[in-house]
Amino acid sequence: MRIYEGLTGIPPIKSPVVTSGTFDGVHLGHQKILSRISELAKKENGETVLITFWPHPRLVLYPNEHNLRLLSTFEEKAKLLEQFGIDHLVSIPFTKEFSQLSSEQFIQTVLVDKLKTKKLVIGYDHRFGKNREGGFEYLQENCSQFGFELEEISRKDVDDIGVSSTKIRNALELGDVASATRYLGRKYELNGLVIKGEQIGRSIGFPTANVHIPNDYKLIPKDGVYAIDVNVDGQMHQAMMNIGVRPTVNGSKKTVEAHLFDFDGNLYDKQVTLYLKEYLREEKKFANLDELKAQLRIDQAEARTIL
Repeated sequence: MRIYEGLTGIPPIKSPVVTSGTFDGVHLGHQKILSRISELAKKENGETVLITFWPHPRLVLYPNEHNLRLLSTFEEKAKLLEQFGIDHLVSIPFTKEFSQLSSEQFIQTVLVDKLKTKKLVIGYDHRFGKNREGGFEYLQENCSQFGFELEEISRKDVDDIGVSSTKIRNALELGDVASATRYLGRKYELNGLVIKGEQIGRSIGFPTANVHIPNDYKLIPKDGVYAIDVNVDGQMHQAMMNIGVRPTVNGSKKTVEAHLFDFDGNLYDKQVTLYLKEYLREEKKFANLDELKAQLRIDQAEARTIL
């Protein structure tokens, strides 16, 4: 997959089959669109193109009104889109100036002049242009003059799946990992760098990797203890994770810490991926470290059973 930042440097693309959107999370609803454009591109002997916008438009248009947290960073989204067979990913920098483009300007500048779109596929509720003025009806009325064919993923096709990025965010904020996994079609992931912590876990026999999640817009699920899998250097390890402030040791800052089972090695400065399997319990304050250690043994036994 080739990635372009902005509209410069895009070479001629063979019979482009195009879709556009934020695709946050690349969930099952998104995957339906991706599958369809891949199918059409194969029929047309063409190539797939996905137009996305970064930062997320809501972060730019409503910076003070929305505490929006995203399901995927740009890097995570790009990796997923490549797995689903996208040939070209066009990331358009979303600015307030760009948001003022009319739907006609967007179509003419991006879809026609730059990409020379042969076929456009959109979801039934997809809107574009200033104030989200453009939609399927507008495209249907005008696509012949723009010179491309149009296809809509119907309301029934989308509603049958019953999934949205908002539903997934809500599920993760409630610790409902099972629903999030079902909607995504895979485990929710957190990517970060292992940094040095206070090493309290090591002192009680449960050494943890303190994982720094670098993007403050990335959604961190509900505080608590989880059964997870961890990818370290391409190898998968079973583990449990705590998200929270560690009240037993009077912590005040939220951390993401993972204890890998049967692991003996140095994790500092390594990039790791955490895959959420199941929510075990809420974070709580114990009377002392011995009580915490006893609970961690219980958590570990439960996580091993689940994993």
